[in-house]
Amino acid sequence: MSIRHGLLALLSTGPRHGYQLRVEFEASTGATWPLNIGQVYTTLSRMERDGLVEPGESDEQGRVVYTITTAGRAEMARWFGTPVVQSDRPRDELVIKLAMAVAAKEVDVTEVIRKQRTATMRALQQLTRAKRAAPEGAAQRLVLDSMIFQAEAEQRWLDHCEAVLKEER
Repeated sequence: MSIRHGLLALLSTGPRHGYQLRVEFEASTGATWPLNIGQVYTTLSRMERDGLVEPGESDEQGRVVYTITTAGRAEMARWFGTPVVQSDRPRDELVIKLAMAVAAKEVDVTEVIRKQRTATMRALQQLTRAKRAAPEGAAQRLVLDSMIFQAEAEQRWLDHCEAVLKEER
């Protein structure tokens, strides 16, 4: 997901200034994707250049309030209507790390897996606590659920890696 599309989604519900967008973006993602306020304003500037948003009047504190344009709504609809494909996601560092550990032959792959399993279990526990403590809201719950499911899947994959390595011996 790009910051651009997230900001468009937030602006589709009404005009906002940059700080509001930052706060709402972080709240919607369960604070799992913190934004620098500079990122927000740089993105808004590019979106203004591209005709996706337009600046309005400044509020009482001098902050410019932005509104989504018709082109911005079309871009947001295009984004929501386009499935995310696996090849669009960044490489998985853990997969590469384990593949390289096997290839290196001098690395104790089972120890790498053990350490990762411990770290993933710790992350899973933190996510579960965060989910219990999270305020009501579907957006944050969906983000935390996704992260929990990913951690659980990683644990299953690590079990699979161990089984494959035992077969190879």
